[in-house]
Amino acid sequence: MLELQDATRHYRQGSRTVEAVRGVSLKVERGEFLTIMGPSGSGKSTIMHLMAGLDTPTSGKASYHGRDLAAMSDRDRSVLRRTKLAVVFQFFNLIPTLLAVDNVALPLLLAGVARSEARRKADTALDRVGLASRSGHYPEEMSGGEMQRVAIARALVLDAEAILCDEPTGNLDSVSSNQVLDLLKSLTDDGNRAVVMVTHDATAGARGHRLARIRDGRIESMEYPKTA
Repeated sequence: MLELQDATRHYRQGSRTVEAVRGVSLKVERGEFLTIMGPSGSGKSTIMHLMAGLDTPTSGKASYHGRDLAAMSDRDRSVLRRTKLAVVFQFFNLIPTLLAVDNVALPLLLAGVARSEARRKADTALDRVGLASRSGHYPEEMSGGEMQRVAIARALVLDAEAILCDEPTGNLDSVSSNQVLDLLKSLTDDGNRAVVMVTHDATAGARGHRLARIRDGRIESMEYPKTA
């Protein structure tokens, strides 16, 4: 479904070129929970951004169901992220002036779905992440773990085929982290959805079906954790 083929990504930093990703080939299928782990600056977030179409390779290819993401327009990539490739960030990106249910419904409203239907689907998504009772609360009234689950519900409401998460437990305590990790893994149980999670935490990395260790922009090893 998602694939990188000999992908590189280089950036200019002043007078020098930074090679963030160096010839990475990686494929993610439906029903898979892939974790990508590495130290700060290893290129792991750049790999996720390439898969999500948030960035494009300097060379090589990033594709979704065989479609070259770099060949698509910015608008088409944006539509793809609103419908098929949902991205969850470390800092939640919730709108503070909207209730939880309205934060979750927002992508549907932007897509032209009727307000009543968008709210119904948002309520269903919040129930899926265990937050039905918090739908009428603002982000500031929630814990970090609850806000992250709202962000995941916002991805679920789109019925996306892949959910890509950049350090989703980075700001959470151990209890909230485990709740979020349990939730993310459960999203692949029906075999219809893939989850890709970038992390620097060994405990979180070990929760995937596969663990890609990244160092210096390359895949250093591919592991199959016993806890998967």
